[in-house]
Amino acid sequence: MRHGPKLLAAVLLFGLAACGEEQKAEAPPPQEVTADTVGEFCGMDLVEHPGPKGQIFVRGEPEPLWFATVRELFAFTMLPEMPKDVAAIYVNDMARAQNWDQPEPGTWMEAEKAFYVIGSRQRSGMNTDELVPFGDEAAARAFAAEQGGTVVRFDEMPEDAVFPGAEGMS
Repeated sequence: MRHGPKLLAAVLLFGLAACGEEQKAEAPPPQEVTADTVGEFCGMDLVEHPGPKGQIFVRGEPEPLWFATVRELFAFTMLPEMPKDVAAIYVNDMARAQNWDQPEPGTWMEAEKAFYVIGSRQRSGMNTDELVPFGDEAAARAFAAEQGGTVVRFDEMPEDAVFPGAEGMS
């Protein structure tokens, strides 16, 4: 049994790799906005709101929760009473979108990988400050140079960009 330890190590590594692939497979792919898509907080049709949108899949739920603005999506992730068992979060990549009013199908990206411009002059579909997501850092910085604002990552999002005027939510 000279190969016993090597074989065991190979089996364990294969098992761990398969487990990682299985966890990746658990994340459902993004869906596209339809005429029937309604925002989780506002209860309004998303096609009526310009700008980037968001969707969150909660584990065990087949359909995503939709958000008319990226700011609403972040609010959902920060509010303590909202579900935290999230399988996937997607936002429109405005570096790939050609149409601000209705980002095209196929422009979704994982929210955690985006660069966000906060504090720009660009308004959301709800006519509020928007957190504008970009899949490309250079595009985010160019947008911030043109529209004002600063660039942050998902895990750096300040609460006051999501809840202006609110004192520490957590």
